[in-house]
Amino acid sequence: MKICFATNNPKKIEEVKAALEGKVEIVSLREIGCQEELPETGDTLDHNAFQKARYVKDHYGVDCFADDTGLEVDALQGAPGVYSGRYAGEPRSDERNVDLLLKNMEGKPNRKAQFRTVIALILEGEEYSFEGVAKGEIIEQRRGSQGFGYDPVFVPEGKSETFAELSLEEKNKISHRGKAVAQLVDFLKQKNS
Repeated sequence: MKICFATNNPKKIEEVKAALEGKVEIVSLREIGCQEELPETGDTLDHNAFQKARYVKDHYGVDCFADDTGLEVDALQGAPGVYSGRYAGEPRSDERNVDLLLKNMEGKPNRKAQFRTVIALILEGEEYSFEGVAKGEIIEQRRGSQGFGYDPVFVPEGKSETFAELSLEEKNKISHRGKAVAQLVDFLKQKNS
């Protein structure tokens, strides 16, 4: 089975390929000839994930899945949420997003937060969705060099390391995307059997 992962983020593709362990062939947008930026105009993670997946299916005719992920911080009333990737504005910058988050968290005693990922799958004309959540807290300074996005300031529940200090394998076992991908993998395995 071959499916396109509708993302231009090589780190996300690497994470998902590792989780799929070669059971499904994942192709990138570039590999199907898609060069354009995918639409992401919704105000929910579900809307954005399905918007991207439908765009690829409609324009390229391939089965695909897309994800949208948000960091939801209690003290910021759920922000940056669906706007996590462009929190500090355009052009998108992980560095500036983290800087703004840390600035907005100054003096806030409640550091609780969660990452939430929604995966939208279009397969054989049907639509499915999968969701994963990783709860944790925001620390005051960056730690670690792995991962991307807000990983250097997010410590998942039950760990003392940030996502950016964990190996990809460790992160995939407990991360929001890892949990959503696990559901996707189980589903695709059942479809394949």
